[in-house]
Amino acid sequence: MSTTAPVTVTVTPLTTADAEILIDAARRAAEAAGVAVSVTVLDAGGHLLAFRRDDRAVLISGETSTRKAYTALQLDAPTADLVELVKPDGPFHSLPTALDRPLLFIAGGIPVHRDGRLVGAVGVGGGAPEQDHAFATTALEELAR
Repeated sequence: MSTTAPVTVTVTPLTTADAEILIDAARRAAEAAGVAVSVTVLDAGGHLLAFRRDDRAVLISGETSTRKAYTALQLDAPTADLVELVKPDGPFHSLPTALDRPLLFIAGGIPVHRDGRLVGAVGVGGGAPEQDHAFATTALEELAR
């Protein structure tokens, strides 16, 4: 009888250096569009890895960027893809109020994967939802380089 050892896959966690790349890229994209934003990066456990709020960003953008990142992380999906699911006729309609968690179903949060594994999330708040999503997407593209 032959036995094989279990395969161990080591995935490099999201680092503070990665978080800075995400924040800087999102902020550059927002600045180019003339939008002041807050950017939050969470690690795989949902812990704050990095946060930055532009001086001119509305104060609530700090909270929205964090909740968007948390939602993207917990559901392993971009928040832009979840908006329709929580509408009154959607399958997740009661989810925002069913949990005592800071979920926010507005575009701007995106999970971060490495080697096919979830390692964190980035959230952007301060612009229109479509802008925030675009800024977060730009940040992920920069991290992938």
